[in-house]
Amino acid sequence: MARKTSRRAKAAPRRAAGRAGRKTPRRTAQGLRKAQAGTAADVKGPRKRVIADAKAALGAVPQMTSAEIEEAFRRLQAALPEPKGELEYINPFTLLVAVVLSAQATDAGVNKATPALFAVADTPEKMVALGEARVRDYIKTIGLFNTKAKNVVALSKLLLEQHGGEVPRTREALEALPGVGRKTANVVLNIAFGEPTIAVDTHIFRVGNRTGMAPGKTPFEVEMKLEQVVPDKYKRHAHHWLILHGRYVCLARRPSCEKCVIADLCKWPGKTVPH
Repeated sequence: MARKTSRRAKAAPRRAAGRAGRKTPRRTAQGLRKAQAGTAADVKGPRKRVIADAKAALGAVPQMTSAEIEEAFRRLQAALPEPKGELEYINPFTLLVAVVLSAQATDAGVNKATPALFAVADTPEKMVALGEARVRDYIKTIGLFNTKAKNVVALSKLLLEQHGGEVPRTREALEALPGVGRKTANVVLNIAFGEPTIAVDTHIFRVGNRTGMAPGKTPFEVEMKLEQVVPDKYKRHAHHWLILHGRYVCLARRPSCEKCVIADLCKWPGKTVPH
């Protein structure tokens, strides 16, 4: 004979489900507070970190779920509601030049050179008039300055000849300019024109693979994965949140997991999360 189930027993699973549903927001809020207090996670030793990064490079880190990615960006937004790029510029043209100059260089290094350059050449006309030799003098503290000076003057000429002196608003047109690749085009489209593009540099490539948010063996693969998984409402600023996270928290040699706001969501096996 089948045993009768009491009403109390029937209600137990519902109560448990209710408790589980209520725990998630509280737990994620606690995770954010712990991270901001500097107690988000403990980083393992150097050897284990190297092994963990090797797994990440091979795409062996588990994929974040869509719910985890949503929560990760909610926290990144809560921690920094209005993220900004760190390159200094005046207008779309000077932004384009600054991004071209930042290839294989730091934003800080570019920012030391460009104020004087932009003070005398903040339009394509002025840059062409300045000439390659004088541009080179202004940017000689930046790596690959010879090639970059040549590209800056050449792209300025093309802007005048083909775009009426304006920076084009399409990736194809931008990538046709000297010294402009996909990453540079994405940065300009995002910052100058508000497009929800994600420029994958070394920082975003590292964050995408380490966290399991967007595993990929090439920057393009990581970019395409991020295009798929980042919720639409976060895409406008996703580029800045991820690059700043990689630059100041998820560092290459020794990430600062102790102050990471998404440590408990991150899949990187090189750290432990206290419970």
